[in-house]
Amino acid sequence: MELGPQQHVVSINPKLGIHTRLTDEVEPWKIQQSLQMVNQMGASWIVEYFLWAAQEPSPGVYDWTHADLIVENAVNQGLTVIARLGYVPDWARPAQTSPLYLDERQYPAFAAFVAAFVAHFRGRVNYIIVWNEPNLSQEWGYRPPDPASYTAMLRQVYPAAKAANPDVKVLAGALSPTLAAAGSDWAYDDLDYLQAMYNDGAARYFDLLAAHSYGWTFSPYEAPDPGMVDFRRVELLRQVMVHNGDGKKHMIITEGGWNDHPRWTKAVRPEQQVIYTIEAYQEVLTWPWVDALCIWAFRYPRPEGTYQDYYTFVDPTFQPKPIYLAVQKYAHGASLADILTEDEP
Repeated sequence: MELGPQQHVVSINPKLGIHTRLTDEVEPWKIQQSLQMVNQMGASWIVEYFLWAAQEPSPGVYDWTHADLIVENAVNQGLTVIARLGYVPDWARPAQTSPLYLDERQYPAFAAFVAAFVAHFRGRVNYIIVWNEPNLSQEWGYRPPDPASYTAMLRQVYPAAKAANPDVKVLAGALSPTLAAAGSDWAYDDLDYLQAMYNDGAARYFDLLAAHSYGWTFSPYEAPDPGMVDFRRVELLRQVMVHNGDGKKHMIITEGGWNDHPRWTKAVRPEQQVIYTIEAYQEVLTWPWVDALCIWAFRYPRPEGTYQDYYTFVDPTFQPKPIYLAVQKYAHGASLADILTEDEP
């Protein structure tokens, strides 16, 4: 597949990013078209999920074919790749367990994979996320979330990644914004989880915090409150960092956004989704401690058949949704007022 000449992103907002979902996309031309459309929309950052199970099918045997295809096309389009790493191979977990289950005895194996990934993509991928939403039982292998164990993972992974590439930036956290009650077996309040990580000495083992920032039904200007989930909840995570003397570190919002499903209780109307998304992209420009906002999600290879489909910017056939076109206009200099006026019938 021909990559074509090197491309560059044209955008008024250098923090504008998107969470792609090419993990399950098998056709090279679709990977290429997805990343071309990301560039054309004006996003310069992407978060992409790279599966340990796919890249290391047996111990010490690596297959970078699919990962290379994504990274080569992303770099060709002028995109900065943030690699989310996880998903345990069969050989590294007990039978009948979830691919998101990783016993501490296998942390060295995961660290070795991360080091191999970082070394292979040195100069092409400079940001990695260690795991995803470990404060949810589902993402922690259907076990009670355990910040001490996650911090133990960071202790293994961080030095291995830095030894492979001292310039790589390690993102920790990627915590789900949740209001779980204390002692819940299913979820752990993200603010409390981050504090527990600091209590266990995590500060030395990550360079940036990955944060998830969903707006639900609230505007991006809604004031943050520990008792609610909204876009500005990340400011409360920031307060935890500052409280622990870690305020010099920055944050990248690696998931977030609004959903316009017509019947989901946490969704907004389509026009609100457009307004809130553009306002959020604009708002992070005023937050010097946030390097990028990567909204969930660009496109799924096939319909999910659930409310998740209503997060996407482009449908499986590559038809741009109104939110894609609106963000594209914003990125190329149009005001929100002009965008909304153009979209009126």
